[in-house]
Amino acid sequence: MLLRFWRAFFLGLNVLPFPRSRYCCICKRDVLRFVPYRGGSMFMPPLARALKAVGSDVDHFECPHCGASDRDRHLVLYLRAAGLIARIPGARILHFAPEKHIAELISVHGPSLYIQADKFPTRAGIVELDLTRIAADDQSFDLVIANHVMEHVDDAKQSLAEIYRVLARGGFAILQTPFAPTLTRTFEDPGIQDRSARLHAYGQEDHVRMYGRDIAAVLASQGLVSRVKTHQELLPEIDAGRHGVNSSEPFLLFQKPIESQSHEPS
Repeated sequence: MLLRFWRAFFLGLNVLPFPRSRYCCICKRDVLRFVPYRGGSMFMPPLARALKAVGSDVDHFECPHCGASDRDRHLVLYLRAAGLIARIPGARILHFAPEKHIAELISVHGPSLYIQADKFPTRAGIVELDLTRIAADDQSFDLVIANHVMEHVDDAKQSLAEIYRVLARGGFAILQTPFAPTLTRTFEDPGIQDRSARLHAYGQEDHVRMYGRDIAAVLASQGLVSRVKTHQELLPEIDAGRHGVNSSEPFLLFQKPIESQSHEPS
């Protein structure tokens, strides 16, 4: 009830005649402020807050006009800065848990194949597909997008092996996911099953791990090569506060090697 009140409050602020200090790169509109996620950082689970977990900008999350999240905005900015938008025409793309705004951007750029997939589809046009058993031939895609998905997948190692398998040589994988830079190693325990326990251990009820500062190595463990870049490296001219994105969240981009190589998954 309290969270609904605050959401309505912040939405109401944006209709008042105040100067607009924020900007949504999705709908290209200035706004007074973005709507917090679940009330903002003051309502984050204590452990996630203490570990300085990096993920969404929960204080500046949703655009009051188009509903785009900070994750949508940041990914669009990263796609442009990394030159990946230019690779979309004619490309074969597999997009897990496809965000509406990202899906629209990809579609208008004319990929030759665009599969929107989810283990539990929630809208028309999304096919049922399990990331741990991707029903596709080897080297079927030039780009795989799993934006804030890996923290939900029970068998991350198998999922990464599948992503590696279906990617064409030289293909890219976008694997944004929350992590805690204070953790030396990624943390997960199969005994943590209760939703409340997962909320406090991993930061959200449906997360199954908290990645640590080893995140790039873990995500590259099945053969992908890290092409990870920081916000400052890719978007030095972008004011994170104005755009409502988390400048501590890097672009977790990985690539399948172009040359064939002997690879033994770890």
